[in-house]
Amino acid sequence: MAVHEHKQNKHFVSCMVLTISDTRNTMTDKSGDLMVTLLERSGHQIVEKEIIPDESAIIKEITSSGIEDPKVDIILINGGTGIASRDVTIESIQPLFEKELTGFGELFRMLSFQEDIGSAAILSRAIAGVRKNTVIFATPGSTGAVKLAMERLILPELSHIVHEIKKDING
Repeated sequence: MAVHEHKQNKHFVSCMVLTISDTRNTMTDKSGDLMVTLLERSGHQIVEKEIIPDESAIIKEITSSGIEDPKVDIILINGGTGIASRDVTIESIQPLFEKELTGFGELFRMLSFQEDIGSAAILSRAIAGVRKNTVIFATPGSTGAVKLAMERLILPELSHIVHEIKKDING
């Protein structure tokens, strides 16, 4: 029952934020920091924040540990979603999904096309899915992409998504 009541009777959720990058560090992780700032501003809690390399085994291991952690409702991943050979986030996390939220990637690409990067949106492989009552979102690593995904899609539905996933187990 990790969905908690916030002061204003609004549900807040416990989040793990992962930045996938071989080059970013705690001083240069603008996208991970933006995710944290937007989540906290909305009243959500950050359980863990990490920067991990573009290595499939590590991505799977850290994501799986978040899935198994009862304190984590949502895992938000940024980076490693492109088409370069080092971009292995999608291949690493998609097999973990029990259910894929295909609408997230579809809407993100549509919004990216319309409001951010135009036809380069076809290069985006952003996805979301559910495993063991934990929601996983994977966005590109650019701050523009993170801002768009968080403000237009993830934050408006975050509490609702967790409620839907947990309603059968919460009674």
